[in-house]
Amino acid sequence: MNPENIFPIDGFTNTVFLKPLLDKSGIQNIEVGDYSYYSDFDDPTQFFEQNVLYNFGFSETALRIGKFCAIANGTKFIMADANHATVGVSTFPFAVFGKGWAEAMPLTDYPLKKYEDIRVGNDVWFGYDVTVMPGVKIGNGAIIGSKAVVASDVPPYAIVAGNPAKVIRTRYSEEEVKILEQLAWWDWPIDHVQAVIPVLVKGQIQELHAYAQQHQLI
Repeated sequence: MNPENIFPIDGFTNTVFLKPLLDKSGIQNIEVGDYSYYSDFDDPTQFFEQNVLYNFGFSETALRIGKFCAIANGTKFIMADANHATVGVSTFPFAVFGKGWAEAMPLTDYPLKKYEDIRVGNDVWFGYDVTVMPGVKIGNGAIIGSKAVVASDVPPYAIVAGNPAKVIRTRYSEEEVKILEQLAWWDWPIDHVQAVIPVLVKGQIQELHAYAQQHQLI
């Protein structure tokens, strides 16, 4: 499987690998790891224009997505440039409209909240029509339920759903999560990933750990 193919599925144009699509875009404040994909009922090649919203750049924040993430139709990432000042009487963005309103107080003087980057780990599954808010961090192996609004950080291997998204349960015990984080299979050479696909899909953590030890991957 070539991670540089924009359309990785032969004869199917509704799924794209995002990294090669990003490389063609020239966008500087987004990072995507190998094999992370987006599927769309219409045109997935418009992901960075239609699904990464308010990315104007003045907040100086970034969107960072790890490897092997699965992003379903309609998932959107809200960048911090959508922010309005909230410390005063009004939240109206007068300066955006220019002319005398901008002269009264330029946008650079607005007391806007500072956000961290949006960070998505590896092997994260986003269900249909998810919304991710500015500054959120989503851990490795998390599952985000359909139509969830993710407004706060999501722990590794947690399943979240709802608006605002809440943890429904975790996929593994705390000790098992530590082992998975140590294994970091998404960083293995791709031939080893291919070799353990049956374990990744239907096996146990112990099997993955044993393979990693056998092949000196940890």
